[in-house]
Amino acid sequence: MKKTCTLFLLLLICFSGYSQTGEWIELFNGKNLDGWKVSENPGSFSVEDGVIKVAGPRGHAFYMGPVGNHDFKNFELMVELKTMPKANSGIFIHTEYQDTGWPNVGYEIQVNQSHGDWRKTGSVYSFQDVREVYVQDGEWYTEHVIVEGSKITVKVNGKTINEYDESKDEKRGGDLGVKKLSHGTIALQAHDPESVIYYKSVKVKILN
Repeated sequence: MKKTCTLFLLLLICFSGYSQTGEWIELFNGKNLDGWKVSENPGSFSVEDGVIKVAGPRGHAFYMGPVGNHDFKNFELMVELKTMPKANSGIFIHTEYQDTGWPNVGYEIQVNQSHGDWRKTGSVYSFQDVREVYVQDGEWYTEHVIVEGSKITVKVNGKTINEYDESKDEKRGGDLGVKKLSHGTIALQAHDPESVIYYKSVKVKILN
């Protein structure tokens, strides 16, 4: 019996490791925010009709669940979302939980079709920005972020709109110089009370 249990545990460990590498894994269960930790203003994040609704003052929902031990290095992130008019949000990568303020660690991938900020969806915020608008408010779309080595690739509805290579960025300096690709978790942003965004799916694929 003891040998059988040991074998079962070994198989379970092997299977778990396999399932978390090279396969898409959903980080949002469609019911609640289990596995996520919200900073500053928890009321800015809620789940309605199976989607995450972001509406309220500044806050960030950090993924703190078991997938990849919420510590990703090389990975792909596929987010299905919808912005409402004048909304601003962001998807942080290689970040870490902090109680207040804008995340100091990691890069922000912008979510913005019509907010006054000129940096639009797909921008690697402040490092390599996008001015063109590729989708409209009120429509569901996918934002696909690929992080591998020194490169960040952003696709919107399957179209590559931004390719940033940290190793070739000669303009890094000042406060921007402290933000570097390393490893860390993922976070969703509540930007301001006027911004309403819906996140239907947040999937990750861990790369070798």
